[in-house]
Amino acid sequence: MTTENKTKWRRLRACSACDLVSAIPVLRPGEHACCPRCGHVLARRHLHPVQRSLALAISALLSLLIAIAFPFISMDTNGLDTQIELPQTAMTLVDVHQPIVAFIVSCTAIVLPALYLTGVILMQANVLRRVPRAYSDVIARLFSRLHPWMMADVFMIAALVSLVKLTEIGEVQLGVSFWAYCVFALLLLMTTRSVDIDWLWYRLAGEPPPDLRIRCGISAAAQHAIGCTTCGLVNALPATTPPNGHICSRCGSHLHMRKPNSVEFTWALLLTAVILYIPANAYPMMITTSLGQTHASTIIGGMIELWQHGSEPIAVVIFVASVLVPIIKVLILVLLSWLSQHPGPLNAQQKTRLYRLTELIGRWSMVDVFVVAIMVALIQSGNLMSVFPGPAALAFCAVVIITMLAAMTFDPRLLWDTQGNTHDRT
Repeated sequence: MTTENKTKWRRLRACSACDLVSAIPVLRPGEHACCPRCGHVLARRHLHPVQRSLALAISALLSLLIAIAFPFISMDTNGLDTQIELPQTAMTLVDVHQPIVAFIVSCTAIVLPALYLTGVILMQANVLRRVPRAYSDVIARLFSRLHPWMMADVFMIAALVSLVKLTEIGEVQLGVSFWAYCVFALLLLMTTRSVDIDWLWYRLAGEPPPDLRIRCGISAAAQHAIGCTTCGLVNALPATTPPNGHICSRCGSHLHMRKPNSVEFTWALLLTAVILYIPANAYPMMITTSLGQTHASTIIGGMIELWQHGSEPIAVVIFVASVLVPIIKVLILVLLSWLSQHPGPLNAQQKTRLYRLTELIGRWSMVDVFVVAIMVALIQSGNLMSVFPGPAALAFCAVVIITMLAAMTFDPRLLWDTQGNTHDRT
């Protein structure tokens, strides 16, 4: 093959974190390609990727079905035996007039993971059978959008925290569903890591030859090109903007040089989160009724009670997930929003690491919401003892979701734009 043909068929990718254009080499199973400037993973390869994802997704889905069908946790309190199934953690919230929180809990812990796994099975089966694209490209577009909202691992941590609280009330037994959900959470994580979006789009739609004018080691924007955030293809832009905007030539997604109004939307979401964070901490998160007496506990109050009862590790988990994480995430995003328009003391690589931290920690604040859902579902014995969600539950749930949306709305490529156009600057 001539040098010209090798150049023609090289696979160019623009990093979604820093916009640097790179050529992905031929990868063997177990290898992955990273952006040479910021370290973001551009593609990874697995041995027998279709069969691997299919096996993991089917196993995970079967584990979820078992987790739904059998008892999750049972508790014996002074002769009163209570047991719940997994769906009741959401359904009971509807009965106590918290339908929005119930919807979020059911979606993040059960519904969205099930949809994701079903999508993986359908799409990989089509690839294996060499069926035309059909609806597979639609499923592929949804993958990256669903991933942040699947919180089976967070739900399991919440279940463990709940067990510590429940053992102070009565004798607790773990059902088949609990162990099945543990297996499901692990298999779901393995499934998400087994899916290589870059390889899937190559199998679904091939690899169009890149524009020979696009060079590696320079940002795509500097070359009047855009890397598609859905399929990764680098699209050279025409001289004039089409009436319907720029469209990816491979997957049909709308292209933007940078996320429209990224900083403005991020500021608006952060301000909303800060406002909601006040009632989320000022009002009770959980209300307990025991023998006719009512006790309301805030997030901080519940943490202090755990500490006083000798559950220091669990108290630390609640403090970090429910207090520190939201504050740190908001402060980091405020700093990055300001630095996206002013160079500041940090270099672009340091700012990118801070942004990745917000993506990593944001979802773990849902631990407290899941704990409330499990406690409410299991402890409903009238005036003898009952647990209800407090008004802070909805406010705190909104804080978690809005801060996650703020991180998604922010465009990390802006952090590199403020460093100038020199390709090797860090």
